[in-house]
Amino acid sequence: MISGESFLAFCVMIALGILCLSFLLTVLRILRGPTLPDRVLALDMLVAVAIGFIAVLGIKTGFSFHVDIAIALGLVGFLATVAFARFIISRKADPEIPPRRAAPGEAGQ
Repeated sequence: MISGESFLAFCVMIALGILCLSFLLTVLRILRGPTLPDRVLALDMLVAVAIGFIAVLGIKTGFSFHVDIAIALGLVGFLATVAFARFIISRKADPEIPPRRAAPGEAGQ
């Protein structure tokens, strides 16, 4: 019979593995893009993955202050996403900024 502690340890390891995989895929999306909104969305997802890491580590260690850190990171991530969205909107509205040219091999050529 499996004890509760060993089952929790197993679940924590599985959760950390899934979070590591999602972290790597999100970093890949940030690097590949192809557009600025894709990168902003990936950065927002990176904040969510970091909150997941903090939550799982809080469960593993049993310290409750990890929840406070996760809440603060969520607020900062939300504000950063709003700031990036406002930047994208203002960039599209500015006629002096030339549109980005597609690199060779990208879609649209």
